[in-house]
Amino acid sequence: MTTDNVLISVNGLKKKFEGMELHALNGVSIDIHRGEVVFVVGPSGSGKSTFLRCLNLLEEPTEGTILFEGVDITDKKTDINKHRQKMGMVFQQFNLFPHMNVMKNLTLAPVKLQGKSVEEAQKTAMELLERVGLANRADAYPNQLSGGQKQRIAIVRALCMKPDVMLFDEPTSALDPEMVGEVLNVMRELAEENMTMVVVTHEMAFAKEVASRIIFMDQGSIVEENNPKDFFENPKSERLKGFLSKVI
Repeated sequence: MTTDNVLISVNGLKKKFEGMELHALNGVSIDIHRGEVVFVVGPSGSGKSTFLRCLNLLEEPTEGTILFEGVDITDKKTDINKHRQKMGMVFQQFNLFPHMNVMKNLTLAPVKLQGKSVEEAQKTAMELLERVGLANRADAYPNQLSGGQKQRIAIVRALCMKPDVMLFDEPTSALDPEMVGEVLNVMRELAEENMTMVVVTHEMAFAKEVASRIIFMDQGSIVEENNPKDFFENPKSERLKGFLSKVI
């Protein structure tokens, strides 16, 4: 991979929460290239979600830099809201506005933040709803949707901004098992279309199938990274071997 297709470059990232002795992140450095699907796995408390949330400064790093499309977003002079528009974020909880129907949830940000006309935003939203099989739910309210439907809507909401990268923070962990598959299918399609994705997940089989690279974190550091085949079949560190023996 050449440096000119690096989308996100993380260097020496540290994060220490107030009152905690240990760093949640302890010197993380990694480049994420355009079109890559990077999965981040590891035990609870390993720093996976903190790392992901630092990528768009939902958590502010204590030390280190993050370059997004060549711009240092950790620089106080950077307009982070402008760059966040190019970073789609999908959380464990769906964070849909309960008082707005699906279409309003999807068109609010493109109209308010990107200056799109309502008609243009609705056209994009409807195309994406059709793609995830939810065109018939455009007028529904979040409380009328299943968990799997809400999460697919949350993914569509992020896609409506036409982001350059999608960040997923354990997107299936709040779902009933039978609803997980419908969300993973949408993510699988995005990966096939070369959408750059960073995914924190416990879904090991999905990581093995979809990832271009898997990162294993423990105690705030990247312990090991590799392509899926070698990651699962030839783990190098004892820590990863122990982790895989418990989750597979």
